[in-house]
Amino acid sequence: MTRLSLRDIVAGALGEVGLDRALAVEPSGRARTTSWLAGERGIGIRHYQSGRKVYVVQTRMSGRMRTVTIGPAHVLTRHQALSVGRRVLAHAQVGHDPAEVRQRARTAPQMGDFMAEYWERCAPGWKVSTLEVMTGYRRSHIDGAFPDACVDTLEEPEIARWFAALTDRSGPAAANRCLEILRAALNKAEAWGYRPENTNPCRAVRRNRRVHRKRFLSSDELTRLGTLLAVGRASNDLAVRTHASAITLLLLTGCRIGEILSLQWSDLRGLRLNLRDSKTGPRTVWLGQDARDVIDALPRKAGIGHLFWNWRYKRPIRSLTHVWIDMRRKVGLNDVRLHDLRHTFASHAAMSRENLPMIGKLLGHSRVASTARYAHLDDGHLLESAIAIGEVVDRLMREVIS
Repeated sequence: MTRLSLRDIVAGALGEVGLDRALAVEPSGRARTTSWLAGERGIGIRHYQSGRKVYVVQTRMSGRMRTVTIGPAHVLTRHQALSVGRRVLAHAQVGHDPAEVRQRARTAPQMGDFMAEYWERCAPGWKVSTLEVMTGYRRSHIDGAFPDACVDTLEEPEIARWFAALTDRSGPAAANRCLEILRAALNKAEAWGYRPENTNPCRAVRRNRRVHRKRFLSSDELTRLGTLLAVGRASNDLAVRTHASAITLLLLTGCRIGEILSLQWSDLRGLRLNLRDSKTGPRTVWLGQDARDVIDALPRKAGIGHLFWNWRYKRPIRSLTHVWIDMRRKVGLNDVRLHDLRHTFASHAAMSRENLPMIGKLLGHSRVASTARYAHLDDGHLLESAIAIGEVVDRLMREVIS
């Protein structure tokens, strides 16, 4: 039997990987060898003459062969070493250099510091309303959620666990919003060089399914609410008059709550409102005469620019929630949100045979698909349409037969 030398054994184990990478000499002059794991190209165990063994991964990066040490063999299991080694090879295949990754790990900030930097650099470009909402979500659900993670070590399992717990604790909508905030932040982390490109762990986490409400006021419910609002607008109590007028305008214009409460007298031009800002940017809201009469009945005072002013505390009205809760209880509409008044405007426009592009223009939507979610039809109008269409089809069929 032919006796094989150590060099022959190593060369046979390496195959195409190359002998020169396996047999090297340490600076001290002691030989070191590498045995490659069967079925794992580029992952092996480096043996030192001192008896020390470490897992390594070897691959070509940036045009030259690089060796990355994974860790001591007496500490890591084979499974752990393979998991890390395969990830290194996967990064190398898309152009990532593990040496650069290690350098980034030494300089990448912790998540808390990174979110503070993200806010400082990006928040100046956000709208005031957007900043307020996002800051609330961040403080409540993101700050402190990953206390030990750096921005480049955060992985999908951590995100998934946080997202699931947040969904249980605060609901699907809040969890979705927080996930979008974190996703946008980690996209910036890639752009700023804190993470390798295309490694955002939020992308693989599936958002909660959105449940679109279809609540709008029927003709009878509108009559009940309208009667209460008319009484409120005629009240001697200035606060009651102001609140009732604001809610009436929500119904008559289909505007968002923030758009109405932020109105200033300078925005009013005849039968239109020139909104300086909205969810989709500056836009024009057209007014019917009824809406204009509601505005004209509001009190005005020199030096006060807002239409809806809290005369007691000398500041703009910020919310109608507490007023609406009391008002809807009086007319038996406990399941109706203020935002459902916008649904009501769109739905009754659709029932008046207005087309979706026109309704979208009135609501300030940039996409017809957004309008379609608001424009609901009640059973009576659906029945009328079904009867009308059936009569047309029946007439056409009889004409063909005759």
